[in-house]
Amino acid sequence: MQINPANPVIVQGDGKVLLETRHPEFDKARDFLARFAELESSPELLHTYRITPLSMWNAASAGMTRDEIMERLRAWSKFDIPADVLKTIDDTISRFGLVQLHPHPVEPEQWIRVAFRTAFVEKMVVGTKTGKEILQADGKRFWRIPLGMRGIFKQRLLLENWPVQDLVGFSDGLPLPLTLRDETRDGKPFSLRDYQKEAVSRWYMAGQAAGAHGVVVLPCGAGKTVVALHSMATVQQHTLILCNNQTAVNQWVREILDKTTLTEKEVGTYTGTEKEIRPVTVATYQVLTWRRSKGADYEHMHLFRDHKWGLLVYDEVHLLPAPVFGATAELQGCRRLGLTATLVREDGREGDVFSLVGPKRYDLPWQVLEKRGFVAEAKCFEVRVPFTRKDRDHYERATEMEKFRLASENPRKLDAVRDLIDRHDSDNVLIIGTYLDQLRQISKSVGAPILTGETPQRERETLFRDFRNGKLKRLIVSKVANFAIDLPDANVAIQVSGSFGSRQEEAQRLGRILRPKETDARFYTVVTADSKEQEFAMKRQLFLTEQGYRYFIEERAAK
Repeated sequence: MQINPANPVIVQGDGKVLLETRHPEFDKARDFLARFAELESSPELLHTYRITPLSMWNAASAGMTRDEIMERLRAWSKFDIPADVLKTIDDTISRFGLVQLHPHPVEPEQWIRVAFRTAFVEKMVVGTKTGKEILQADGKRFWRIPLGMRGIFKQRLLLENWPVQDLVGFSDGLPLPLTLRDETRDGKPFSLRDYQKEAVSRWYMAGQAAGAHGVVVLPCGAGKTVVALHSMATVQQHTLILCNNQTAVNQWVREILDKTTLTEKEVGTYTGTEKEIRPVTVATYQVLTWRRSKGADYEHMHLFRDHKWGLLVYDEVHLLPAPVFGATAELQGCRRLGLTATLVREDGREGDVFSLVGPKRYDLPWQVLEKRGFVAEAKCFEVRVPFTRKDRDHYERATEMEKFRLASENPRKLDAVRDLIDRHDSDNVLIIGTYLDQLRQISKSVGAPILTGETPQRERETLFRDFRNGKLKRLIVSKVANFAIDLPDANVAIQVSGSFGSRQEEAQRLGRILRPKETDARFYTVVTADSKEQEFAMKRQLFLTEQGYRYFIEERAAK
């Protein structure tokens, strides 16, 4: 047995990989592991990765080989790598590329040629349910699929553990000359950060057929929008950007005009209120998935097909709605960039993102950016508030479903919120919650304006602007704050209610305060002690501590 106690890595038999953070070679080992394993937890002393089929196929799509992984993993490991893990790596990564898609040599406008590495692989895949339903003989020696089944074929074969390597390439969209500015519109210097350049380089892959589709994972506040702008400047073609709401649309337009040479005439929005198709068009997922009644057609999906797009950008790709997955499956001839702070999907459809948008091309942990000053240092607090005796009696008699709502709206939370606001009197504070009655009560009590899904867009923009310029120090927001709200000066967030144990929501809400600033960020979650809400909060707390955030508990005494 080989033992190298000075090395920083331990590979366990269950596929987990442990990495010592205080090892002098930590940075190099971390960068290596991140290419083929998923980071599960990152507390201060020991990071935990897991080798999964999807992580291995992401690595293979980025050009990593079986031999490279095994040789370098052995070189970093303290002990011999368990034989079962070596076999899993070999079997899994070797599957990628066994099935390939290529342009059809005779009829590329109608068909895609399917190639198999060996006769055995051909026999196995042709015999799958997907193979029987979609594959067609192409003469005596080859196989083909209809051009429009490109996405569906990849999506379904992945479910049968056959990751498809797509080498068909992309159709060009209409040309769009643009460059990034050296200065923003108000004269501030602007330049790309090194990791933003690297992210686009790994995504684009010098224009090869294997590149120009995939996902970039960066923490909130790290400049994912700038990554998209750089990709647009790289591709130089008409671009459709999809995002989560009207506020995000406005932010995208602001950033595009502020940091590129594009003009107002070249940038349009396609939302519930405006429907302009221009060389760069920013649309919401909501308008694309709108239909008059259940079972009716999605009336605006034609936006994908009615214009010759060269690039599709999916903001918050982890939220991609099912109908947009379907449209994306049809549009595999278009370059695709997904942006997200976390690839965690509560519905477990990470495989669909891999198949239809593309593999994960770049992922940079927040700790790296925090050390370099690109995101703020954050501390997380759970403030536990008791029920009154009367409310506790009511809670104990309630059904399981009622208990969570009662705990979430515990009236005693109001005192805790007021105390936290007093504690952070000079800070810029966001108060975030799920239940509108609760938020309205807090708004009335502390004298802060409230923003919900019902707030008119013009009023939203006014509130956001006042918060950004310091005229407003406190703002109460509903679930609309979960995604794509650019409030760079916010440094304190107080979460008073949430969606059960959603890790996705927790990461996004924390992200609202991670823009770099002179003061540290503080994230408070106010929960009812000894309740269903505290049970769900533990799941959210575990997610944050596993990501390496410092977490503290504050107990409020009963009065």
